[in-house]
Amino acid sequence: MKNKKGHRTRKQIIAEKEALSKRLIEIANSQNDPLVSLPLFQSYKSSTDIQYKLTCQKVKDLDSKTLAWIFDLMERNMKTIYQQSNWGWNESSKQNELTEPTAWYLIASCNEEPVGFSHFRYDIDDKVQVLYCYELQLEPRVRRNGLGKFMMNCLDALASQSGMKKVVLTVLKHNPAARLFFKSLGFKLDNTSPPEWENLDYIILSK
Repeated sequence: MKNKKGHRTRKQIIAEKEALSKRLIEIANSQNDPLVSLPLFQSYKSSTDIQYKLTCQKVKDLDSKTLAWIFDLMERNMKTIYQQSNWGWNESSKQNELTEPTAWYLIASCNEEPVGFSHFRYDIDDKVQVLYCYELQLEPRVRRNGLGKFMMNCLDALASQSGMKKVVLTVLKHNPAARLFFKSLGFKLDNTSPPEWENLDYIILSK
């Protein structure tokens, strides 16, 4: 429907934008392997000449051994931090989140052994299409060699090629290392981040 001057109404424009966002999410989720068209992000060599291979899969395509490693690394890296927050640590709840049908995984491996992962999803957030990074977890022995930064840059590329507006993530306030890391990559407070007066344990960043 158009107004008397023949222009689309504001309501119609908003509806069209929302429909486009949903369509882009559907297209992104219909991919088999988003990394196929991003050859520069299929491998990474550290400054110490360690070679890493990156793969991208839907959660339903992960084997049980890889899933078990994901659960284990998540608990080793984050259980204590979660216990210090109002969220607390709930193993079954976290495993359910990690295996939601819309979950994607970017996995870094070295000599056929997984050493890092990012759990992300293509989603609608605040009425726009985004790539939401739920987790970035690395084995302690592979930290501080540029791999985490490379994986986040890969997520940026995945978001861009699928028409996502931005990369969004949630960080616990009492995880200063993570906050500093994402700040160094150019992430800033998102407009959806809760105001300080709410005194919540987390902030939402985007780029």
